[in-house]
Amino acid sequence: MEKAMAPRSQQAELKALQDTIYVVGGKWTLPVINSICNGNRRFREIERSIPGITTRMLSRVLKDLELNNLVVRTVYDESPALVEYTSNDYCKTLGPVIQAMILWGQQHKHKIRSKK
Repeated sequence: MEKAMAPRSQQAELKALQDTIYVVGGKWTLPVINSICNGNRRFREIERSIPGITTRMLSRVLKDLELNNLVVRTVYDESPALVEYTSNDYCKTLGPVIQAMILWGQQHKHKIRSKK
């Protein structure tokens, strides 16, 4: 016997979408996550991997990602202090979303260019 699917709630879906956009929205959040997931761990490595991001903006995005439990900030007892940012399992759940967005962006660019 098949289970009946619960009816979709547009209001609940909209709230979930807004919650998602609140956490990962903005110009720099997903590029920072992508950079960290691609192996950039130190602040300057992340900064150099994302053209156009300012030091101040990167600092803000990293703090937000840490507050949302998407990255782990580790400070090593060295002189000067060594700080690394790593993705965790929760952050990695965004991998398929980011990959889908990359694919969509590539297809969209092709579609727009083919209209000219």
